[in-house]
Amino acid sequence: MFMAAAGRRGLLLLFVLWMMVTVILPASGEGGWKQNGLGIAAAVMEEERCTVERRAHITYSEFMQHYAFLKPVILQGLTDNSKFRALCSRENLLASFGDNIVRLSTANTYSYQKVDLPFQEYVEQLLQPQDPASLGNDTLYFFGDNNFTEWASLFQHYSPPPFRLLGTTPAYSFGIAGAGSGVPFHWHGPGFSEVIYGRKRWFLYPPEKTPEFHPNKTTLAWLLEIYPSLALSARPLECTIQAGEVLYFPDRWWHATLNLDTSVFISTFLG
Repeated sequence: MFMAAAGRRGLLLLFVLWMMVTVILPASGEGGWKQNGLGIAAAVMEEERCTVERRAHITYSEFMQHYAFLKPVILQGLTDNSKFRALCSRENLLASFGDNIVRLSTANTYSYQKVDLPFQEYVEQLLQPQDPASLGNDTLYFFGDNNFTEWASLFQHYSPPPFRLLGTTPAYSFGIAGAGSGVPFHWHGPGFSEVIYGRKRWFLYPPEKTPEFHPNKTTLAWLLEIYPSLALSARPLECTIQAGEVLYFPDRWWHATLNLDTSVFISTFLG
């Protein structure tokens, strides 16, 4: 009990330090997106615990044999998305898509509420660090509801992971979210998720192991309130995905995400 309380106090202290650094840091980082203090504070402790394998230049045969239907894996060196990354800078996206209407979802497990507003308004006014006291249905998040016709000029430059599963069709979901934001535990079909800018921490459980969580509390709240009390045997697979890395998750695996910086990311869902 003492260790769990100490863990909660430690995470809370690190989060407070992060919020202090966030206020001080300049507004621009890589690609013009904010790079916040969570990467230097809370993530330091968490990054020591990476329980998802990293594989560089893996073959399709190895992917199918060891991961496709069995467990997540972090893939490196499969594609070169340097051009896509350059197009995803803050300046370029605002110049190309600032007037586009985007659809935001609430950051709870079921994403009930949808809000439409100009992309520039989202970036300049709503793309802020997560308030740990906010509930999921109070947090708006740009991910998933993309107008593929309007964003086609961007998506045509993305090179997805070259691996496919028989009988599936790939579909893109593009997103940008502030530090400390994320989606709480949920599950769906298999897919890949690549970080373009920033870093995203993932927490994953196999289908048969339902995580302990509240569907209307944010991942940040879960990390501060529930995670420290979990026994080691009850903890999820977890790791921080760096820019240029791709996480693969199999069908029906529970997963939650936490953006450690302002993050730009794209998922390829295999439906």
